[in-house]
Amino acid sequence: PDPSVLAGDLNASASSSPNVRLFSTQSSSSSNSHLDAGRLAEAEKCESQLHAMIDQVSSQQDKIAALEEMKVRQDEERVQLKILIQDLEKRSLQTLINKNVVPVAAVVIMACNRPDYLQRTVESILKYQKAVASKFPLFISQDGTNGEVKKKALSYTQITFMQHVDLEPVRTERPGENVAYYKIANHYKWALDELFIKHDFRRVIILEDDMEIAPDFFDYFEAAAKLLDTDKSIMAVSSWNDNGQKQFVYDPKALYRSDFFPGLGWMLTKSTWMELSPKWPKFTYWDDWVRLKEVHRDRQFIRPEVCRTYNFGEHGSSMGQFFDQYLKPIKLNDAHIDWNSEDLSYLKEDKFLTKFGKDVASATPVHGSDALLKAHNLDVDVRIQYDNQGDFERIARQFGIFEEWKDGVPRAAYKGVVVFRYKGSRRRIYLVGPDSLRQLGV
Repeated sequence: PDPSVLAGDLNASASSSPNVRLFSTQSSSSSNSHLDAGRLAEAEKCESQLHAMIDQVSSQQDKIAALEEMKVRQDEERVQLKILIQDLEKRSLQTLINKNVVPVAAVVIMACNRPDYLQRTVESILKYQKAVASKFPLFISQDGTNGEVKKKALSYTQITFMQHVDLEPVRTERPGENVAYYKIANHYKWALDELFIKHDFRRVIILEDDMEIAPDFFDYFEAAAKLLDTDKSIMAVSSWNDNGQKQFVYDPKALYRSDFFPGLGWMLTKSTWMELSPKWPKFTYWDDWVRLKEVHRDRQFIRPEVCRTYNFGEHGSSMGQFFDQYLKPIKLNDAHIDWNSEDLSYLKEDKFLTKFGKDVASATPVHGSDALLKAHNLDVDVRIQYDNQGDFERIARQFGIFEEWKDGVPRAAYKGVVVFRYKGSRRRIYLVGPDSLRQLGV
């Protein structure tokens, strides 16, 4: 038969057969059912995941809310603690300060986390401060929350306690830097702002919690305070000589001007602090910052020949650096000096420049690589010229004095001249820079 006729017959037969239509309908419904089931399962899975995420977010929100509540409580407690500390400071200060006596200077001990060191320092100070307590009100400023230090500080009823709590994380300027020096700089600024601005002291003496003082410490600073007030070319007065080791000192009365800031027990005025406070460094060693010429601006510092403080802090932020060589052998003055009867006018800028210049000029000049041997064989004051920093360091090593410079100035130098005694005798050794004699007018 003709194929087209046969196909037509089959189509006609299919269209007229209900069994064929039923089979076609059932096949289509089964396929759609499987598809809907898959979609439903996928939707249920997504819904389950969504609920899990919602639960997780809700849990995190609860934790955040709890932390926020905790922070609010801590802030409230901190405010209350601050109010309590301020009240204690106020009552303590009112008790300690004699209204009939104008203080010479507030004395602050900078402390952190060394209760044993703090005790040794305080006991040394109280031994000589009791007789002049109204002239030199005493403070302990603690950085941080060390419980033993706070307990020790509060145990001294004759001392006003201050506490600096800074919970902000320290961000160092360069990777690997010691964050302790950042904290120290911030603490110093806070404490000096408190004493000069809040309590309105005219002068402040800064000590650290690893120092002992000499018997004439307070008399020395009282005498020097008058000089500090009248001579604006003096930036601060220090109780420290970097080359104050036993073998390099002789005269406990001798005082010098210096272009190098000694630190380690020093006094400054409110007017000087008001100049320094707004630009006080946050990211560097604060003492080296003071030594910058752009900071001290050609002003000088008074230092003694024989130290009025002794630094016993072998363990601290400097990690015992130079302790055995330079700090341990320091001579702490034990001679009685009546500073009230001493005429310190020789320290005024013009007088000191003239007198010191004459002393240097009259010293016997010594030259050559064997300068140490020549100096040893001469029984007079000698002067040895150095040509540059490297040359100075070489000569300093031979004698055993500090080699270090900061911003072009050797430690303890005045007009580039470093002076020290030879083996604890009266004889002076002057290390003289290439431009020193001209600066001295010699």
